[in-house]
Amino acid sequence: MAYEDYIKAQKLGLKAYKAATSRGLYPYLPVLDDILPHAHVECEVRLGISNIPLYQVIGTSTAGRTRAFANNFMPLLDYGSEFSAKWSHLVDAQIKEGIHDAIKVYEYMNKYYVVEGNKRASVLKYFDSPSILADITRIIPRKSDDLEVQIYYEFMDFYDLTKINYVQFSKLGNYPKLVEAVGKHSGEIWSDDEVMDFSSFHVAFYKAYKEKGGTKLINITCDDALLYYLSLYPYAESKEMTATEIKKNLDKIWSEIQLLQDNDSIELLMDPTTENKSVMNVFNMIMPTKKKKVAFVYDKAPSTSDWIYGHELGRLHIQENLDEIIDTQSYITNDVSEKAESILEDVCNDGNEIIFTTTPQLIKASVKVAANHPDVKILNCSLNSSHATVRTYYTRMYEAKFLTGLIAGALCNNDKIGYVADYPIYGEAANINAFALGAKMVNPRAKVYLAWCTLNNFDVNNYFKERGITYISSQDSISPENGQRRFGLYVEKNDDRKNIAVPVYHWGALYEELINSIFKGSWKIDESSDKAINYWWGLSAGVIDIIYSNSLPTGISKLVELMKNNIAAGVFHPFTGPITDQNDILQIDAHKVMKPEEIITMDWLYNNVIGNIPDIDELIDSAKAVVELRGLDAATHDISKSSLI
Repeated sequence: MAYEDYIKAQKLGLKAYKAATSRGLYPYLPVLDDILPHAHVECEVRLGISNIPLYQVIGTSTAGRTRAFANNFMPLLDYGSEFSAKWSHLVDAQIKEGIHDAIKVYEYMNKYYVVEGNKRASVLKYFDSPSILADITRIIPRKSDDLEVQIYYEFMDFYDLTKINYVQFSKLGNYPKLVEAVGKHSGEIWSDDEVMDFSSFHVAFYKAYKEKGGTKLINITCDDALLYYLSLYPYAESKEMTATEIKKNLDKIWSEIQLLQDNDSIELLMDPTTENKSVMNVFNMIMPTKKKKVAFVYDKAPSTSDWIYGHELGRLHIQENLDEIIDTQSYITNDVSEKAESILEDVCNDGNEIIFTTTPQLIKASVKVAANHPDVKILNCSLNSSHATVRTYYTRMYEAKFLTGLIAGALCNNDKIGYVADYPIYGEAANINAFALGAKMVNPRAKVYLAWCTLNNFDVNNYFKERGITYISSQDSISPENGQRRFGLYVEKNDDRKNIAVPVYHWGALYEELINSIFKGSWKIDESSDKAINYWWGLSAGVIDIIYSNSLPTGISKLVELMKNNIAAGVFHPFTGPITDQNDILQIDAHKVMKPEEIITMDWLYNNVIGNIPDIDELIDSAKAVVELRGLDAATHDISKSSLI
C-alpha cells in the first residue's frame, strides 16, 4: 500500500517538476537561506507549537534536501532509496494512527519553511490534510514601504488579536476590514468561541470556494474573496451557513469574484457606443411593442437633496421624451441602508426591467439584488466601480469645471478664487484640478483656495471672507426648496451675490441615451467585454454643459465657446502636460494627455491650489459613509498635504 502511495506521490512530483521547468520556473522547494540574505530582518520571535495551514508550508529552511522534492512538496527520488523507505513508513503511520509529532518551521512573511520534518509535511500534503502541528519561530522583516511588508505587519497585528494564522490577503487594509466585517472593534481581542466560529465559517467558505474553482484564480487569495463575500452577506448570517448554502451565494456573485483577480478590471466607455450595423439585426432596431418599466431609486426625497432633484428632472425628461416606450417610477429608501436591499427586491418584483440607483451608497444593495435578478439591468451612479452584475455611469464634470475656471481666472481682481468641494471621492480631485488649470491658463497668477464643506467644525463662508475672496465656485445645482444663491461660479461683495456661470448635468440626456442604447442592442455589444462597464460621458455626449451670464464680457464668452467646442471634438484636453502638483512633482509630461483611469484616481492637487485633501477622520459623519465607499486613497491614508492658509 505504501509503495503504491509513494509511486502516486512521485508522479505528482514529476508532473509539477516538468510543468515548472517548461515555464522556466524553479522546480524544487524554495529555500529560506537563499531568501534571507536579500531581506532586512528585524528580529526572531518564537511562537511555540500550534497547527499551521499546510498550503502555507511552501519550502525548506536549508538546501540539504530540497532536490528530493518538487515545488509541490511531492517526492522526486526513485523508490528503493532510504528516503522512499522513510516516506513510506510515514504513510503507514498516518493511515494507522496519524502523524502527531510537530515539525519545526520558520515563519517568514506568513509562509512556512521546514527546519525538521520535510517528509512529514510531504506525506500530509499527499493526503490533502488541511494543517500540521508545528513548532514555529517567526522571522520579522524590518518595516519598509514595500507593499508585502506592510500587509505582513497588518497580519501580525491581526494575529496578536486572534492567534489566527490561516488568513492571507493580497491587499493592504484588508485585515482591518475583516475585523470590522465580523463585528469586532479595532484592537479588540477575540475570544476562543469567536475564533472557533470564524474557523468553522472559514472552512465552509474555503470548501465552497474550492468547489467553484477559486483556487485557480490568479492575483487574489481565498480570503480576498471571503472579504468581498462578507460585504454582501453579513457575517452574523454567513457563519451559520453550510458550505452548500455558501456555494449557492457564490454562484450568484461568481462573476464579481472573478473580477477581483484583474487589477485593470474596469472598462471606461467615454462616449455612447456607435452600433455596428453588421452586428445588429433588424430585431434590435424594433422598439418594444409593450412599454418597459424603468425605475429610479433615490436615497432621499428630491425636495430635500440637490443631487437627487437633478436625477428626478432626468426621470421626468425621459418620461416625457420616451413616453411611447417606457413608464418610469421613483422609489425612495430614505437613507435607511438596511432597507435598501428589500426595497430594490420589491422594485425588481414590480416588473421593472431597467433600474437606476442614483447614489454610490446604493451600490452594495444593487450588486446583491442584481445577483438575484440577472435579467434586470441595474445601473448605479458612481465612478470607478468594478462590478460584473451592475454597470455604473457618471459624467466628466471636470470638463465643465475647466471652463468655469477659465471664467473665474479672467474675472477675479485679486488673483484669489474660492472653490468649495464636498467629498474626497473618485473624480473630485479631477474637478478641482481642472478648475485650477482653467484659471491659470488665462491668469498665471491665479490661486485657487480649496475649502471642503463636509469638514467638521469648519465655516466655508468665513474662510473665504477672511481671505478677501469674492469669486467662488460652489455646488453645481440646487433644489426648488433651496433658496440660497451660492451655487456655480458667483461673486459675493458686501453680502450681495451675483451668479456668473454654472456647470450643468443633463441627466435626462444621459438616461435617454442609455435607454435607447439598450433597445438598439448596444448593451449586448458592450457586454462582450470581460471587464466591468463604467459609462463616463462628457461634453461630447451632451450630458454636461455650462451656462453663463449674458453680462459676461464678449471676449471671455467667445473663449469659453471655443474651448468647449474643442474639448467636445477631442481637439483639446484639459489634462495635457506639463502638469505639476503642489510639491512641484511632474505628474504628466509635456504634450502628453492623462489617461482616463489616471484622471479618475488622481489624489494630488495642482500647483496653484491652496488647500489639501482631507483624511476621512476630519469629515462629518454623513460624509464618512460616502468616502468609505468611493473614497480616494488619499482620503483614507496618511499622506503629505498642504495646510489651509
